[in-house]
Amino acid sequence: MTVGSSFVTEHEVVGNIVNTKIIRVYPNPATSYIIFEFDKSVDRNYSLQIYAFFGKKMTEMRINESKINITLDDSYMRGLYIYQLLDQSGKIVESGKFQVNK
Repeated sequence: MTVGSSFVTEHEVVGNIVNTKIIRVYPNPATSYIIFEFDKSVDRNYSLQIYAFFGKKMTEMRINESKINITLDDSYMRGLYIYQLLDQSGKIVESGKFQVNK
């Protein structure tokens, strides 16, 4: 991990390639809410999509804040969820997963 300003970036090493994470997701596992915190380098024209593990799109929103708090209502059942950060052209910039325990 590298500490910079007030944001902590994580590095994932795959082979010889280092991927820098620009999204911090917590708490994980989540029960009633999940927070997405974006590095200041994230373009405000990007969008965040959340999918249930079986493929149903749960949420889609534009990134207009450096931190987004999503309330996990009754449609978010216990299980694994996938998030994707997409640029203006629809290319996935970053993706990851989080667990909901209700």
